[in-house]
Amino acid sequence: MAACIAEYSMGIEPGMLVLLQTEPSGFPLVREVFRHALALGAHPYTRTHYPDLDEILFTEGTDEQVGFVSELTLAEIERIDARLVVRAPDNLSALASVKPERLGLARRAQSKVMERIFARKASGALHLCLTQYPTDASAQQAGMSLADYEAFVFRACFCDRPDPVAAWRELSGTQERYVDLLSTVKELKFESADADLTLSVAGRKWVNSDGKANFPSGEVFTGPVEDSARGRIRFDIPAIHSGRPVSGIEIEFENGRVKAARAERGDVLLQSLLDTDAGSRLLGEVAFGLNYGIDRATGNILFDEKIGGTIHMAVGSGYPETGSKNKSGLHWDMIKDMKQGRVYADGSVIYENGKFIE
Repeated sequence: MAACIAEYSMGIEPGMLVLLQTEPSGFPLVREVFRHALALGAHPYTRTHYPDLDEILFTEGTDEQVGFVSELTLAEIERIDARLVVRAPDNLSALASVKPERLGLARRAQSKVMERIFARKASGALHLCLTQYPTDASAQQAGMSLADYEAFVFRACFCDRPDPVAAWRELSGTQERYVDLLSTVKELKFESADADLTLSVAGRKWVNSDGKANFPSGEVFTGPVEDSARGRIRFDIPAIHSGRPVSGIEIEFENGRVKAARAERGDVLLQSLLDTDAGSRLLGEVAFGLNYGIDRATGNILFDEKIGGTIHMAVGSGYPETGSKNKSGLHWDMIKDMKQGRVYADGSVIYENGKFIE
């Protein structure tokens, strides 16, 4: 897994300054990526993130402290050539007691950091990779034993195959065909028993997410035209934010904006997130999940949004490389199973029952 991340996902080359960031339990993977980065001639360094300190900051810090962004953080983003973030949570509910408005304050402050990260990524100056190290907490959330969850993660990453890099390149080729198709499309319509949503992707660039920025990956995505979304949709796979599940989300769009929204569970958090800032009620992303090696939801967005046969949309900040102009301190993905749905492109069916029509 470390070799695949270092060589394929991050594309580490001699002389690159590489930041490896993790939580304490993710050290075994970071150690091996560090070793590979050295062998590839790069200059790796590490940072360990302690979630317990976030809880202390949000509960004991002043508003000024919660909203503070260090100039060192911004300077680091401008200097590094590559960054790996390894998620390895020991407690997925560490921030469950924090008030939504405090989390919103931090999100708004971090928006300028996200803006610079997205801009440098879009220009090709910064290689980003996000991955997951199996922990007991994540296994428990997925309803699996740790051994089963480890197998699930490695299978999703193609690390159980004789040549993982070759498998990712094969998936990349398949997805590139879909990118070529979607790049000719002006309008998409999503239709199912609980969805009737239309949006414009005219002039926007589709991105082939093939195991580089996310590991694992397996999706194609773009940023919708900001004022185009209209209609309704129900997201039937629970969305997680700050360790809190929000399920049964139903949204109505008008002129691109969220006109009305409700959730069967976690509605207070949903409303708080949508009120983050001026851009948080607009769509920043629409995508197709295409990794059929991920066949179940586990409560982890890194995997869930890639499930083969799903679509997902994100409210909030869009990716500049897609042409998206939306900016926000929020980027929150919501997932819908489309195994009993259709997608129309400029009036013609291109996707049905969870797969593109070849």
